[in-house]
Amino acid sequence: MSDFMKVSSNPHIRSKMGTSGIMLCVVVALLPAAGFGIYNFGIGALVTILVTVAAAVLTEYLFEKVCKKKVTIGDYSAVVTGLLLALNLPVSAPWWIGVVGAVFAILVVKMLFGGLGQNFMNPALGARCFLLISFTSIMTNFDCDAYTGATPLADLKNGMDVNILDMVIGRTAGTIGETSMIAIVVGACFLILMGIIDLRIPGSYIVSFVIFITVFGGHGLDWAYISAHLAGGGLMLGAFFMATDYVTRPVTKNGQYLFGILLGILTGIFRLFGPSAEGVSYAIILGNLLVPLIEKITLPKAFGKGGEKA
Repeated sequence: MSDFMKVSSNPHIRSKMGTSGIMLCVVVALLPAAGFGIYNFGIGALVTILVTVAAAVLTEYLFEKVCKKKVTIGDYSAVVTGLLLALNLPVSAPWWIGVVGAVFAILVVKMLFGGLGQNFMNPALGARCFLLISFTSIMTNFDCDAYTGATPLADLKNGMDVNILDMVIGRTAGTIGETSMIAIVVGACFLILMGIIDLRIPGSYIVSFVIFITVFGGHGLDWAYISAHLAGGGLMLGAFFMATDYVTRPVTKNGQYLFGILLGILTGIFRLFGPSAEGVSYAIILGNLLVPLIEKITLPKAFGKGGEKA
């Protein structure tokens, strides 16, 4: 059968690079954040990453074998899901937390909805929110050999001073992959140069978030306060690596701008007015749920009969 007659699941992106190539690029882009996490938190971070990635890949393989479906672990999407989930876990979490999260991400969020291209939310973030609700004390405990006490964002929310340079470099408490703003941006630049992502969603996300906390944060245009919010809480990791997920983002250009603005506002609301100092995960999940509405609003109207008049 001709390739032109084959129908595959969305997203239908015109690219010379296949799914496996795109996913491998994402893995490479995440390596700086993962590497710094291992350097920052020690061997425990490496164990968490390896166990979580292995659990994600094994879950997808076993599900497809049991259901007699084509094995798709070769597209590396399960590797990306496992790696993203691991980078969103605290190093103090026991190894089985990564396993439970990986099984939920692959089995519940991804495979039960039809596999890659059919999931309605980002699997890694869906799993993280599930773990936050189910194992709150474990998921919010960032004490380890290197750091004790609250994260810089929690201190900032309580009116305490934070070290901006340490937050940018990553010498702070937090999840394994969210602490180093520099490492995340390096990986994001690689994805942009490779043409995997663009700045429509991350740019509108970050700009709208900055405007929101400037207006409602009570500090005005305080760049130290703004920088602390940008460098902490996984905002950069979420903006460049999870909000840009091909499957769960809008396909229309205007929809992507609107999606980014929505995420910025939701993150600002959760951080400033919610009980937690974070908010990125919940903002992106809610944004994913609203993507069908965003696409309906921003879908261009056809010209001609029944559509717009020229």
